Amino acid sequence: MIKLEKRPQPSQAWTYLTPLLAVVLTMVVGGALFAWLGKDPLVAIKTIFWEPLFSEFAFYYRPQLLVKGAPLVLIAIGLSLGFRAGIWNIGAEGQYIMGAIVGAGVGLAFYPMEAFYIFPLMVIAGAFGGWIWAMIPAFLKVRFGTNEILVSLMLVYVAEQLLASMSLGLLRNPEGMGFPGSRNLRDYASAHNAELITGTGMHWGVVAALIAVIFAYVLLNRHMLGFHIRLTGEAPRAAKFAGVNPSRLILICLGTSGALAGVAGLFEVSGPAGQVSIDFNVGYGFTAIIVAFLGRLHPVGILLAGALMALTYIGGEIAQSKLGLPAAAIQLFQGMLLFFLLTVDVLTNFRIRLAKREVA
Repeated sequence: MIKLEKRPQPSQAWTYLTPLLAVVLTMVVGGALFAWLGKDPLVAIKTIFWEPLFSEFAFYYRPQLLVKGAPLVLIAIGLSLGFRAGIWNIGAEGQYIMGAIVGAGVGLAFYPMEAFYIFPLMVIAGAFGGWIWAMIPAFLKVRFGTNEILVSLMLVYVAEQLLASMSLGLLRNPEGMGFPGSRNLRDYASAHNAELITGTGMHWGVVAALIAVIFAYVLLNRHMLGFHIRLTGEAPRAAKFAGVNPSRLILICLGTSGALAGVAGLFEVSGPAGQVSIDFNVGYGFTAIIVAFLGRLHPVGILLAGALMALTYIGGEIAQSKLGLPAAAIQLFQGMLLFFLLTVDVLTNFRIRLAKREVA
């Protein structure tokens, strides 16, 4: 009989091995899924993981790794701070949307004026939009003890309705012949998040993601607030005795994650996406949860996990166009990463024992 035996301490080896094992299991089961859909599993896996990096068109796909990876890393870094403290912000997608709406709204308010300070104001507004949206579940949890998971998640659907409303109403392009969507910010130089180095995919969102990784690493390892975050997540009772203010921590963690998600939305709407539209959000806020856990809630791990998920985004798009795989199959493949990560993560705290069945 198979029995799980609790380890005296979490296994450091399994802490680092579980993400690798989760990736391998995802490839194996994902390959079986692709075979069931009538596709060659080896070709499908190769298309997803190999072609974006080494195919004849890799010169186009490689810059897209930065474009896709930057918002994932930015959002996941913010989420990881709360997750480490046991504060569960599941509504980053809504904060991402609100950051895009508020940030783009500020930029469009200045149209057609050209000035150097417009884009910085948009960044601040984007951060504020995400922050204020995250403060709703934060305030409700601190004041009334509500569940931040449910509140933040439900607010995603409210944000999506606001996005549709803005695309059809207040932010709609008056010169767009009645079509939904705002002006294209790529045509407005002062509000455009352009590539810093042409052809590389490097824009201000990538820079912000790298800064966020460094900031989070220093915060968690060199600052008292980072110690409080880790202590609260690992030993809540000890945190209370150490004088950690749980309400303050909730406001800081949810506010920070909301601000980073909002900034990610602003960089996306002013750059790769270009405009506020009904279908602007593509699920980065939810995928970032996978990135955070796949990276073991560690800033450097999140950076690597973000690159991996960006690879599955790009490779998945290639597989859809080249092999005819349905988009739902690619989304399921990405979701398997989190499923298998959480499954094999049991081995971090438990070891498998073979016990003899007791005879009655």
